[in-house]
This record gives sequence, structure tokens and C-alpha cells, in this order.
Amino acid sequence: MGDLRLAVDIGGTFTDVVLATPAGLATTKVLTTHDQPADGVMDGIRQVLDATDADVAEIGVVVHGTTLATNAVIERRGARTALLTTAGHRDVLEMAFENRFEQYDINIDRPIPLVPRRLRLPVIERIAATGEVLTPLDEDSLAAPLDAIAQDGIESVAIGFLHSYANAAHEERVEAVLAARHPSIAITRSSDVCPEIREYERLSTACANAYVKPLMGRYLSDLETRIASLGIAAPFLLMTSGGGLTSLATAKAFPIRLVESGPAGGAILAADIARNLDLPRVLSFDMGGTTAKICLIDDGRPLHSRAFEVDRSYRFKKGSGLPVRIPVIEMVEIGAGGGSIAHVDRLGRLLVGPESAGSEPGPAAYGRGGKQPTVTDADVTLGRLDADRFAGGSLRLDVEAAKHALDTTIAPALSLASHESAAAVAEIVDENMAAAARAHAAEWGKDLGGRTLIAYGGAAPLHAVRLMEKLQLDTIVVPVAAGVGSAVGFLIAPISYDVVRSRYLRLDAFDPGVVTAVFDEMRQEAQGVIGSIGEELAESRRAYMRYVGQGYEIAVDVGENPTAASLADAFDTAYAALYGRTIPGLAVEILSWTLTLESNYRSVVRRNLALSQSTTSAKETARGQLFDQGELKDSQIVPRLALGPDQTIAGPATIVEEQTTLVVPDGFNVTMSASGDLLVRRETR
Repeated sequence: MGDLRLAVDIGGTFTDVVLATPAGLATTKVLTTHDQPADGVMDGIRQVLDATDADVAEIGVVVHGTTLATNAVIERRGARTALLTTAGHRDVLEMAFENRFEQYDINIDRPIPLVPRRLRLPVIERIAATGEVLTPLDEDSLAAPLDAIAQDGIESVAIGFLHSYANAAHEERVEAVLAARHPSIAITRSSDVCPEIREYERLSTACANAYVKPLMGRYLSDLETRIASLGIAAPFLLMTSGGGLTSLATAKAFPIRLVESGPAGGAILAADIARNLDLPRVLSFDMGGTTAKICLIDDGRPLHSRAFEVDRSYRFKKGSGLPVRIPVIEMVEIGAGGGSIAHVDRLGRLLVGPESAGSEPGPAAYGRGGKQPTVTDADVTLGRLDADRFAGGSLRLDVEAAKHALDTTIAPALSLASHESAAAVAEIVDENMAAAARAHAAEWGKDLGGRTLIAYGGAAPLHAVRLMEKLQLDTIVVPVAAGVGSAVGFLIAPISYDVVRSRYLRLDAFDPGVVTAVFDEMRQEAQGVIGSIGEELAESRRAYMRYVGQGYEIAVDVGENPTAASLADAFDTAYAALYGRTIPGLAVEILSWTLTLESNYRSVVRRNLALSQSTTSAKETARGQLFDQGELKDSQIVPRLALGPDQTIAGPATIVEEQTTLVVPDGFNVTMSASGDLLVRRETR
């Protein structure tokens, strides 16, 4: 195997491909082919290989992230799935948290379970929270569910029994019986995919994994075969939502871990830039064709969580989606991308998103049949995008179609001219993103002041300066290859695997034997997944702790050979850092434990554009007009490759590169750093 590394990121609108070579990065962006996602992937791979004349035998690893699992859940096009669960408890999925995520809206709709009630099949058994068997498994009660599975054409089955995280024996036995009876059916055990307390989240995670497992299995196997057909024999790794890489076999078994793989790659890139540039407090901003993602990064580390909601259907409000318990990089994601559709509602309000034109048909400016106005159409009308240089010249934008889409919908409804209606659309989407950033920071008790904004993704540099103004930040960093930033992040991510176990323990009844046993068990599982990679592995441990009587836990780092005293001290420190104080005199308990094995090796990716597939002259500057601060202004159109280290360009200007464009309004300037990153700041006058 050679030194080349290939990364592929499938988004809702574009598929990004990056080939890292000793000379630099070769990148391309192609429209996502939703019917056959692998078609777009192969097209992109061929483009970067042709552009570099690379020898496929020199590719040492292929890294992939995809939104396919997420989209399958959102669009409800996963497998026909059944759930085998403890008799009397099949309605857990619909009872959910028994609360209202929007207190005063009487018309809210709860998330629809992925498995309908008639396919939630009861099995007689019962295990206590301690792991004790209260009711032995009645295998005769399996007869009717197994018959129903055969008759209903079920493709995938989730098995989720009460308290199986404490004792998985019943789930394991039912899996064996089911596999013997129906060997072609995909099976997911809740004790395997999510061995944690809280029945609703565990069953929801198991059902979501089962729902996408056949689809993802077929897709990944097909893509593996097609990549091999090019002569690429390198290991094929998958990006997970937690920011690490895992094996193809693990991804097929637990595809639910891939739901936020693309955004996770971007956060990894932003964290790497923060460390390299010594930026202690960062706000990462990733805006693509469908969504925008915002992540807080402190001291070079993004926030992490063990919970995520797929398909938040009510204004992206917490509680309106399907919960899954997986390791994720914590970020806020809203329907604000280049393809987000703008419209005026019955009250005369201008709204943007969350609906997206995607890649099929895409924005009106793409000339692929789209008629509804989108954020991209607004950007084209405002002069932010060069019609001839968009996507390296591979897709010529139709400026008149973009204006027509606005002129026939937004402009007349608001009595505005073309440029004014486009500016209104941009302002709404920018404010939506700023509001999401403020809410996200407040939810985590963080301050946005003094942070550096790192912007990447195809649309982020177009909107970064206005977002910086709204959030009162001082500096923007636009990294090299920003338009395909998430895919670049894949190349930096470590190989890692995260394991969780729920084992209840109070500190006033601390048993070191329990702790040793649970970490030994988790280490053995993690080594079974990534222990064969032949690299030195680093181990990190956490305990999820709370005061007795509280409803939620906080993550606390656990060292070697923890004692009750060391855990108590660590909990006090973590609790005070989050809430500003501790509560004296209350007992502390631990609900769950996690262990992560991670490779110490991180590939060094040279973030430069030494290799460019530009179909236009790499250093040809031009003049254009930019609608800025309510009027059209003459502006410079400068290819990024024309900039040298420490060279400064004053706005109004647009800095054009293969997959994105940086807009620099009047009153701001941009400087290229020695490392090739673009730095945007206000002009000092």
C-alpha cells in the first residue's frame, strides 16, 4: 500500500471526493445521485484519479462518510422491520417520554415510530434491572411472532427486551432461534447496539439500526465491490458520528453509528485547525447544500454526547425527532443550506427551509428543472457566485433562471426588486443560523464572545462574514479545500471505537471489582473491532454520574484504578465546571461507563491546493458586481490560487476556488496565512 489516501463524503446535494497525495490535495464535488449513491461516488473518484494520474496501487486507505442512513430514516424508505419485545411493553416506542416538546402548540405531531404497532410482537420473558431472571423465556411464545415475520415479508428484526443491558441471555437466545428459522433476515439486538438503561432510547436505537441495516449493508457491499473493480485494494474504513473511523464489518452491523458521519468529519477538521493555529475557543460553521451545522470547540476538542435525534420534524426542536443512543460529536443542525427553499407564508412572512431542493432538481440556477427559489438562487442574484467558475466550471449557473425564481415568488409577495428579495432571503437564512448558534451555546452554558469562526462546506464561506457580524466575532478562518472540508476531516480522523455499559454503582457502596470487570469487558470488545490495525492504541474512560435523585448524568473522565474518592473529586470538578457549583451532602451514583480505544496515529494531511483541477485559468482575476449593504458595488473576483502568503485583499471581493467562494463585503479584508488558510477580519480605519 502507498501513501495516497482517498476520502468520500456523500451529502444531501453534493458528493465530495478528496485524494491526499504527497504533493497536496486533489478535490472534486459532484451532484449526489440519490437513486444510486455509488454512481456519484465512482464518478468523483474517477475525476480525482484522472486529474492526478495517480496509481491506484498507491492508495493506502479509503475513508467514507454518508448521509444514506439518515436520509433513509427521514424519508421512511428503510427495510420492513419488526420488533420482538417483552410482552406488555410493545407501546414503549409510542409512549416515548410522555411529555410535550412544545408546551403550547396543541397541533404538534409526535415522531412516528419506525415499526408500526402490529409489527411490535410480544414475547413472554422478564429480566430485572439487576439482571435477575424474573420470568424465564417462553420459547413457545415465539411461535406466533416467527410466523408473523414470515407472512409479512419482514426484512429486518430488532430484539429489545426489558433490562437486557443487564442480562442479554434472552435476547441472545431469541436471536439464535430467529437466525435458524429465517437466516436471510437482518437481526439487531438492543443489548448489542445500545447496552444502556432507559428503555425508550434503547428500543428506538435498536429499531433505527434494524431499519437501515439491510439498505446500508447492500450499499456498502456494492461500493466495496465497485471500488475494488478500479484496482483499489486498500482498507475501506467508515467515519462514525463520534469522530472516529471504524471497519466496514462494524459499519454494516451498526449502521446507525454513521448517521452524523459527514458533519463529524467537518468538526474533526475544525478541531485540527484550532490546535494548529492555537485557537482556544472556536465556533465551526459547516453549510452545505441541504443543512448547516454549528459546533463549539474548546481547547481543540469538540463537544461530545451520547444521544442524538434523527428527523426533528418540528422546527428542529429538541424532542420532536427519533432518539438514538450513539456516540456523537455534539452540534446543532438546521435546514439551512444552499438548496433550502424560500417562500412567503399566508401571514406574509419570508421563510427559508427546512425543505431543500437537494440535487434533484436542485436550485433554479442549476438549470435542472428547479423552479422554487433557494438560497443558492439568492446568492447567484446577489453576485456572490460566478456563473462560469462555479464547481470549477463543471456546472454553469443560469443567472436568469435564479432571478426568475425570485421575481415570480418572493419579490412580488414582498413588493421588492430582484436584488432586494435575494438579500432578504440571505438575511433570513443568516439569522436562522445565528439564532441556532446562540441557542446551542446557551444550552451548553458556553459564551460565543471571542470565538474564531471556522467556515467550511460549499456554502459556508458565502455567508460567513454576515454570521460573524451577527454573532459579534472578530475573525474567520476559511481552510484550504473548505468546500470539501468534511471529507478532508475524514483524512485526519483517528481509527477508534467507543463501547458503553450500564452498570449501576453508588460511590458510598463502591466496589472496585465491578469497575475492573466492566472496563475489562469493554476493552475486549473494542480490541475485537480495531485491535487488528497494528497501531498503538490509546485508551480513554468515562463514567456517567449524577447526584442521587437527578434525572440526567454528566460525563466524568476516569483514570487508571479509580477509587471512590478519586471519582468523587472528578465528579465535583466536572459538575462545578458545568453548573458553577456543587451540592454538598448528596450521594453520587454512576449509571453507565464508556471506554474508547483510539489510534495514536493521525495522518498528516497537507492542506494546500498544489493540485488543482480548475477548468479555468488558475490565476485569472476579473471584475464583477456584488450587491452589498443595499446597493450594487464593483468587486474583485480573485481565484484563491492567485493569492500569495500574507497578501491582503480588501472587500468588496469574492475569492473563488474549486468548490466554494468566499464573499468579502465592503469594510472587511482577507489575508492568506503562511499555511494557506484565508483569514477574514474587519478593516481598521
